[in-house]
Amino acid sequence: MLDITLIREKPEWVQEQIMKLNDPAAAERINRILELDTQRRTLLAEGEVIQANRNRLNKQFGRLKGDKKLDDTTRAAVAQRVTAAIERGNYEEAVQIIEATDAGNEAASADANTALDGLMTALKGMGERVNTINEQVKGVEEELTDNMLWVPNLPHESVPVFLSDEDNIAWEPEGEKRVFDFEPKPHWELGPELGIIDFERGVRLAGTRAYVLQGWGSRLQRALTAFFLDMAREKGFTELYLPFFVQEQMMFGAGQFPKFRDVVYYDNDADVYMLPTAEVAITNLHRDEILDEAQLPLYYVAQTPCFRRERMSAGRDTRGIKRVHQFEKVEMYKFTTPETSYAELESLTEAASDICRALKIPFRRLEIVTGDLGFSASKKYDVEMWAPGCGEWLEVSSCSNTEAFQARRANIKYRPTDSKKAQFVHTLNGSGLAAPRVLIAVLENYQQADGSVVIPEVLRPYLGGVERISK
Repeated sequence: MLDITLIREKPEWVQEQIMKLNDPAAAERINRILELDTQRRTLLAEGEVIQANRNRLNKQFGRLKGDKKLDDTTRAAVAQRVTAAIERGNYEEAVQIIEATDAGNEAASADANTALDGLMTALKGMGERVNTINEQVKGVEEELTDNMLWVPNLPHESVPVFLSDEDNIAWEPEGEKRVFDFEPKPHWELGPELGIIDFERGVRLAGTRAYVLQGWGSRLQRALTAFFLDMAREKGFTELYLPFFVQEQMMFGAGQFPKFRDVVYYDNDADVYMLPTAEVAITNLHRDEILDEAQLPLYYVAQTPCFRRERMSAGRDTRGIKRVHQFEKVEMYKFTTPETSYAELESLTEAASDICRALKIPFRRLEIVTGDLGFSASKKYDVEMWAPGCGEWLEVSSCSNTEAFQARRANIKYRPTDSKKAQFVHTLNGSGLAAPRVLIAVLENYQQADGSVVIPEVLRPYLGGVERISK
């Protein structure tokens, strides 16, 4: 979530930044946010004025009622003048009138009591007005919050400004593409031929975009995720075992809701959502906490299944296991200070790249332009592995700095050592890595002419030293 103060002070600039993201609907929301923010502050100020004057009038009411220096006629007149001022909304005038009297203990007459009863009714009306204003504030705040939740994060100044993912900037690839002396097969042919991927039974079990890994396919994926976790642990990440379900507010905290509500799975009976990514759970791990600066940075890593309602696109990623509803992913996550977050983004992206290097599979970094940043990221890099059978670069990691965007939603702060005032932390996330696409890259890069697949050296210790998967 953006800082409302930034929107108040620089609304045109905020809209300009959002337009770099190619999100005109969000830019238009800024106008409504300003209107609602003005309404809210006006109502709050009005309510505070009324309540403050009501408190002063209530305090003076007893003194007016028992002021022995006033005769009954004067007492009644004062009460009527105060009541009239209240009814006109001139609360300060009403206070000035009643505070001009002196305190006393003598009881008022019946006629004076009638006037005083009218004043009491007017004071009660002030309280009812305050209650009405509070209800109006609540309604305005709900609409304001809803609009704020739909506004994306702003791009960092270093992000290239283009409106399409076609303009993402590919860095020089690392690693040599293998030259085959035969036509390399895609994984959707290799897997069934080796008996390690069963698409037909997967679809029979769960419908479209489902599959079954069996035998060496299942073991190879398990080896990959164990290897990913060990690589992260060696770089200082603390491993977590997380719930695979989260409550609704956790989805808002991580920036998944409300924008991506339609792509997650929901358990109506338990009122929880299945994880679309471990990022959601780790983001909220320190929800509503104030950390000490000495604790930062915090590095976490977790392996979880991820569940997503992938939108079906005719002719795109419809074959194989590139885009599926359920998959395994290892997620790396960092909580940092604002001063270090961009250096941490570079090291996070390198951590993902190191896995590609260890597997000896060609890869490249993709610098994401403004129009493809997504909702929560201020700056993002993708890491892509080469898949020769598919003939394309496959995204295996996406590394993002969300700055304070998620922390503001989840209320995660830290207290700097030289300040008593708490500040929002910066959060970063990166796949380390997504198992299905790495599995694709391994099968297609290490395939042999006889249909077998050589196991990368770094994975062999996880597979009992086996070097090759054969038919």
